[in-house]
Amino acid sequence: MIKEFCAENSSGIKEAIDAGISRIECCDRLDVGGTTPTMDVQQTVYQYAHAHSVEVVTMIRPRGGDFVYSDYEKEMMRSEARQAVELGADGIVFGALTRDHQVDWAFVDELIDIAGESQTVFHMAFDSLSKQDQLGTIKELIDRQVTRLLTRGAESGSAIDNADWINQLIEVSDGRLEILVGGGITHENLDKASDTIHANQFHGTRIVRY
Repeated sequence: MIKEFCAENSSGIKEAIDAGISRIECCDRLDVGGTTPTMDVQQTVYQYAHAHSVEVVTMIRPRGGDFVYSDYEKEMMRSEARQAVELGADGIVFGALTRDHQVDWAFVDELIDIAGESQTVFHMAFDSLSKQDQLGTIKELIDRQVTRLLTRGAESGSAIDNADWINQLIEVSDGRLEILVGGGITHENLDKASDTIHANQFHGTRIVRY
């Protein structure tokens, strides 16, 4: 099982690695759902994690709130994505929607191109979509060879609450897109989650005890 630790800045990195995490999502401002961490934080996390053979993917998000971005915010995200890759991130985490509540594929494609050979992760902007649109989005992500999708299955409820739908998404992905399950997953309910959801990757700020 892959346990991805969602880190705010560099807090808890050492302890989480000692507790056996497999991968880190490096963020800032978890109180608003995660934003891009500073360059100094990124350098510190990459150096420490890589020295302990732990991968790091970095959130590219300029603010909390919705996932509809202005031209100025998109330019910030392009710059932050390039910086993260250049600094040594193993991948970037992103998502963007249009005003009519669809994936902003034109912009998403730009971020995929910037990532190059690095991992690409589409985040919980996915959970704002209708179920029908989620199914279509999975097919589009597969076509674009996106590495991974982070989802709780819906805008509300925990991943365990949404287990049946997540399992359908996993079935649709058919191993062609990694499904990383997040949303209320902790070391206390991880066994229940893994028994209920047919995934081998789980994500959370408390995914391990430390």
